Amino acid sequence: MGCALTVTLAVMGFVVGQAQAKPIVYPSKGQSAQQQQKDEGECYVWAKNSTGIDPAAVAAAPAPAPKTGPAVGGGERAQGAVRGAVVGGIIDGGSGAGKGAAIGVVAGGVRARNNQKSQNAQAQQQAQAQKQGAIDTFHRAEAACLEGRGYTIK
Repeated sequence: MGCALTVTLAVMGFVVGQAQAKPIVYPSKGQSAQQQQKDEGECYVWAKNSTGIDPAAVAAAPAPAPKTGPAVGGGERAQGAVRGAVVGGIIDGGSGAGKGAAIGVVAGGVRARNNQKSQNAQAQQQAQAQKQGAIDTFHRAEAACLEGRGYTIK
């Protein structure tokens, strides 16, 4: 199981790495280097205008800021306190409920921080996927323009 997961993630990383690369342009109709440079520049502008995507701006866009602070642990701490109080009350009817509640608050805080880390990681992954989707759309438009001008795109 672990090996399959590692291989799958490695392949996914390779595919994502491949998707990020700009397509290779070959002048299949004998275009000169100067003509190719001119065509690539014009197709870049056309793709930017037709898709509304500027790959330089997309790549430079900041990642979403991670959520932190006192809002972390809204319900987890309270639930931990209740659970701790119940268990503490069962074990030691006297002061056990108070001690259990205190321990439960700490455990709930740990759970809340772990949940927040997971949510932050998911937000980062979604932002990266959106960036990559925008860049891929731009490159498809740019490739269509260049193919229309007689270039082979890989």
